[in-house]
Amino acid sequence: MESPSQITKRNEKNSIINGVASTIVTSMSNNYFALFAISVLGASNYQVGLISSLPQIVGMFAMILATVIMGRLKEKKRFTGTSIMFTRLFLPGMFLVIYLPEEYRAWTFVLLIGLMNLPGSFAMLSWQSFIGDLISDSRRSSFFSERNRILTIAGMFTTLLIGIGLQWFDKSDPLPYQILFILAFLFGIVEVVYLNRHIEQKKEIVRDKKRINFGWEAYKHKPFIYFLICGLFFNFAWQLAWPLFNIYNIKVAHMTGFWISIITVANQVGQIISFKWWGRMADKHSNAKMLVITAVGMASAPFLTILSTNMYYLTFVNFTSGLFVSGTVLLLFNQLLEVTKEENRGSFIAQYNILLAIIGFIAPQVGVYLLQLSSIDTAMNLASGLRLVSGVVFLIFYFYMKIDREADRHLLDQATQIGKQG
Repeated sequence: MESPSQITKRNEKNSIINGVASTIVTSMSNNYFALFAISVLGASNYQVGLISSLPQIVGMFAMILATVIMGRLKEKKRFTGTSIMFTRLFLPGMFLVIYLPEEYRAWTFVLLIGLMNLPGSFAMLSWQSFIGDLISDSRRSSFFSERNRILTIAGMFTTLLIGIGLQWFDKSDPLPYQILFILAFLFGIVEVVYLNRHIEQKKEIVRDKKRINFGWEAYKHKPFIYFLICGLFFNFAWQLAWPLFNIYNIKVAHMTGFWISIITVANQVGQIISFKWWGRMADKHSNAKMLVITAVGMASAPFLTILSTNMYYLTFVNFTSGLFVSGTVLLLFNQLLEVTKEENRGSFIAQYNILLAIIGFIAPQVGVYLLQLSSIDTAMNLASGLRLVSGVVFLIFYFYMKIDREADRHLLDQATQIGKQG
């Protein structure tokens, strides 16, 4: 019989191997979806936009379903493993897309990417809940920082190897992408095997008459509402440019798979070296204040990108963008936790993510629409302008949070004085 410490050690080891396999799957598939769609399948700008937006709207409905399902499970491991396996089964489907009639290939590929996020969202939410139960509060910080470091290294190494390998093939040759999809599927099986090696304790489910909670109470909390407005506006401005970057890099700058790999790695390096700095600055100055800086920094990326098609220059731009991406991801999540109530935090986060999924669907489509109305330069500059405006919105939010904290402090001081008088 293993002791609790031995079980924890085994679970942590299996989680790292499972995570490495998952990272390799993503590096072999998701990073090259747009390149495959444009270079091999001849996807239109609208279809490229759907590659970014369709998974978001599918994920929104999946999130609602998964929230109901997760509340009824005694064991999460089986549900998580099954969800991952169904997600990875879409990869062989992508392998077969090239054998369809030419007019159906791009649309089939786009639909596969979108529908894949149904089990994919189940897998993400159930894994977060599953691993949260297995790793104790005292171990989470040190374990996940080490796990993320290993996973990032694995992702960078995989991406570099793929980039080098893609140089051996013609840009429009489907074979290297088909190989990647099959290899990704095989690593997906490894991912499921090591997930199933975790040791999970059964939990008794407490039945609640209010079985389904849609979380409407979140909208009664003013700090959350104000953050919601700011966060959604920023995400709209941020995600509006996502398909534009793919279109610019592949159609205008004529990037090969090798250079797609290089700029991805450059962005990851920027994130790795700046992550801790953003954490220290947030502790010193507050999340709200630092979000102003990240928003302004993110505003520079679309504008700087269109200045040149030189690959080395674009690699540098992606590196600098990574410096701000890490801050954006960290600060948005920390600020979300700060404006939610602890007793029903799950409801707040669910509402935020559902609305974020809607924005994630709309924003890329707006970006492509702007491109069709004008040009890539105009669309990218508009994206930069909106990101800059989001910095002003966050600045207003920072002053609101500052005034709100001072008001709370004043009320606390008054209550203390009344207590002393009494």
